[in-house]
Amino acid sequence: MQTSVSAAPPSADLGSRLLKRSKIALSVVGKAVAALCVAAIATAALAQEWAPPGPIKMIIAPAAGGGGDTQARLIAEEIEAAKGWKIIPEQVTGKGGVNAVLALSKEPADGTAIALFVSPALGYNLRAAKAGEPDIATPITTISGGEMAVVALTSAGYRDIGDVIDAAKTGKAIRFGVMSPMLADIAYLLGRANGVEFNIVQLRGGRGVMDGLNAGDIDVGFGAGIQAKAVKAGDMIELASAKNGPLANSPDAPLLSDFGVKFYVNDFFMFAGPKEMDPTARDAIAGAISEVLKSEGSKAAKFINKAFGGIKLMSGAELEEFIAERYGAVGDLMAAASN
Repeated sequence: MQTSVSAAPPSADLGSRLLKRSKIALSVVGKAVAALCVAAIATAALAQEWAPPGPIKMIIAPAAGGGGDTQARLIAEEIEAAKGWKIIPEQVTGKGGVNAVLALSKEPADGTAIALFVSPALGYNLRAAKAGEPDIATPITTISGGEMAVVALTSAGYRDIGDVIDAAKTGKAIRFGVMSPMLADIAYLLGRANGVEFNIVQLRGGRGVMDGLNAGDIDVGFGAGIQAKAVKAGDMIELASAKNGPLANSPDAPLLSDFGVKFYVNDFFMFAGPKEMDPTARDAIAGAISEVLKSEGSKAAKFINKAFGGIKLMSGAELEEFIAERYGAVGDLMAAASN
């Protein structure tokens, strides 16, 4: 005997009750969305009205006179002119920005202290130093990124990173310049994935890599944008992109992922505040930085466009997610390089 089970059609009363419940639910959702909108508008209004309770200490991680230091000081000057806030730059270098992060962590969270560093200071460098988790600081905004590429002199005759690997396989000793332990790990993994061993040379910053190439002390090296002028002039060539996408000046260059390296470098110069920074202060400072970089005639914007390939602004939840994702990814990078 077959038994079939079917649902009985709802009664008119049940249908009426369901319709009423739906209207109530939609009303609740609508009120919640409205409340969020009101809160966002209120936060934005408070951020526009906010002013620091005293001078703002701007901790700068990059060395004095370099590109990172220059863009920080230009932004400070333009915020002072536009907002009337007093900003006092202070250099705190060392450990790839970690020293600046640790100095920032001791400052008040009321908006009177911010720091500029490169995002690995809250990623690889922080993790390698065992100095804490990314929440040791409050991300405010990025300002610029870098065209991270493997670079060589055009006169060396390499067309792409594959030629360098082929040369190493024939017995040529390849001196590979890097400017951080993270990039040393990536260079090591590139060699391991392709059955060669590079002579990895640690240098001081992108300028050190460029000087090393020009002096003949290294054969290839990582550039983070400082190579742009030489590439445009034809004196240097970008052999591969270390990003997760093409390079602005060399869109046809292969990715390191094409040669077995699953890790990439998408890093930014960024500002941050101390842990648990006042959200109104954070948003106001992020807004002030954005305003000066978008203003016509901004010296900071002109410098960043020329030296770093363009302004790159990211803030709020998007920036927090980026920092968290990179912190996890560099843990995987360290593990791979230690095997």
